[in-house]
Amino acid sequence: MLEILSDKELVERYRNGNVACFELLMERHQNKVFSYILMLVKDRQLADDIFQDTFLKIIRTIKAGAYKEEGKFIQFAMRVAHNLVIDHFRKSKRLPMVDAVSNEYDFIDNAKYTDSSVEDRLVEEQVYSDLRKMIEFLPEEQKEVLNMRMYADMSFKDIADATNVSINTALGRMRYALINLRKMAKEKNLSLTINNF
Repeated sequence: MLEILSDKELVERYRNGNVACFELLMERHQNKVFSYILMLVKDRQLADDIFQDTFLKIIRTIKAGAYKEEGKFIQFAMRVAHNLVIDHFRKSKRLPMVDAVSNEYDFIDNAKYTDSSVEDRLVEEQVYSDLRKMIEFLPEEQKEVLNMRMYADMSFKDIADATNVSINTALGRMRYALINLRKMAKEKNLSLTINNF
């Protein structure tokens, strides 16, 4: 049963010709990788393209013998996705924009959100919309760490590895992102619960 194998073992078996192992690896991690790409590019079609490119690049890297087991497979996959997104924006010479109207991604996954009255929900939607706008005003490094932590659910060690900085730097960037968001929220007189990081 392939399901019980670790990512490392699956990579090794795929390297030795077992295609089913790569399919399982992709199945395990596709939601996290795709969500992260979509969160950055804000376009499902483009996210699909970059997602496919990500796994094609991973396949080529493994087949070329260039994949180094220096951590978790997911870290490697996220780094490849991250670099391809950056390449895309460099080529198109534009930065990602937040769609303030879209509620596809909530900043905070709140259980009571589904049970609230229409009025409460409208207020919360406005808060989320304001929050997404404020995130765009953060410095790039802070925004990057915040997005990886909140949307890709990455650990600070994974974030540090993906962005080539120390864990302390990643933690510091997250801390400053939260401080800046609280400052902006205070200026706009918004009540935000952004402590659960």
